[in-house]
Amino acid sequence: MTSSPSALTATPSSSLPVLRAAWVVTAVFILSNAATPLYGHWQQQMGFSAATLATVFTCYILGLLGTLLVAGQLADHFGRKALLVPALGLAMSAAVLFQVANNVPVLMLARLLTGIAVGIIVSAGMANVVDQAADTRKRQASLLASVAMVLGAGTGPLLAGLIALFSEHPVAIVFNLELALLALALGVVLAQPAQPRASGALRLRLPSVPRDSVGHVLRGIAFFGPGITSTSFVLSLGPSLFASFVHVSSPLIAGATAFAMFMVGVAVQLLVQRLAVTRIFVLSGLATVLSMATLWLALQDQSVAWLVVSALLAGAGQGTGQLGGLSLIALHVPAARRAEANGVFNMGGYVPAGALPVVAGYLIDVHGISAGVTVLAALIATLALLALASLRLQR
Repeated sequence: MTSSPSALTATPSSSLPVLRAAWVVTAVFILSNAATPLYGHWQQQMGFSAATLATVFTCYILGLLGTLLVAGQLADHFGRKALLVPALGLAMSAAVLFQVANNVPVLMLARLLTGIAVGIIVSAGMANVVDQAADTRKRQASLLASVAMVLGAGTGPLLAGLIALFSEHPVAIVFNLELALLALALGVVLAQPAQPRASGALRLRLPSVPRDSVGHVLRGIAFFGPGITSTSFVLSLGPSLFASFVHVSSPLIAGATAFAMFMVGVAVQLLVQRLAVTRIFVLSGLATVLSMATLWLALQDQSVAWLVVSALLAGAGQGTGQLGGLSLIALHVPAARRAEANGVFNMGGYVPAGALPVVAGYLIDVHGISAGVTVLAALIATLALLALASLRLQR
């Protein structure tokens, strides 16, 4: 029996649908973090606190989590395209709201719509990338989906930081550019053939995975959760930490650090893709623990250098945890339940990623930056250590 052509490395025609689907993921994730370097601009304009900043970020997480409850089921029933078109419409609406935001509620609404769009993308969009690949290349396609997500998440803050450095009016430029990128992604989705609807009536329920696949998804969540929580902390409260250490608000420093964090996540995934999934998880857990240790050192020494090291290790922890989890889903979850499984996986990661930085933000406001950061670092490191311990118990 001859093998199917490679979805990623065979002919240009066989690779193109996979790459196009991955671009849609990247375009939306550029929006997801493009606001990070601009928070300082909005804080000066609107005068809100670290707790309010964390709450604005949490609107994104709430939108994402609420969407994950149903997006996977809808995508598996109606097809990926039926969900991706409205997702891109919501993303474009969010970009417009960011441009006109002059108070916190509008900013919160923009983040909420961004979260809804991203929730659809991590369910339907990432499953769509894997769907375009040949059966023998599903694991490679899951790698591409993961890299596309991380690449977009890192490019957004770097692009916004550079524009903010050289422009007096960065918000309009950043989000007009993002609107153009989203329009290109919309063109890609509209050109994609529609999938046939699943037979039978749709009955929405809490998202789940097949019983035989539960252990695989939970193992991925155990590592992805602490990893993405550490990167969420850098995105939500990192700019405030930088400002407190160097006594200046620099959108480029915040954006470049976020970009480097996610690029480390991309590089590590490419380097470890051939390793066994268990080894990938070990690297994820160790990177996350070291990230929190260096975050504590940064706090003690008031060191930007240690803060950057912590961010880079956080990127490695999230990237490897995400790759391991998505690989298990691609290999062990049937295609008809894959988008729903992606939703469950991401919910397991984004719940702590949304809750813990907000707790830290309020602790910083009430008890000071040292208490807030120390508590958050200890909690994330403990979760990562428990995940590592669970691997030993499974042997």
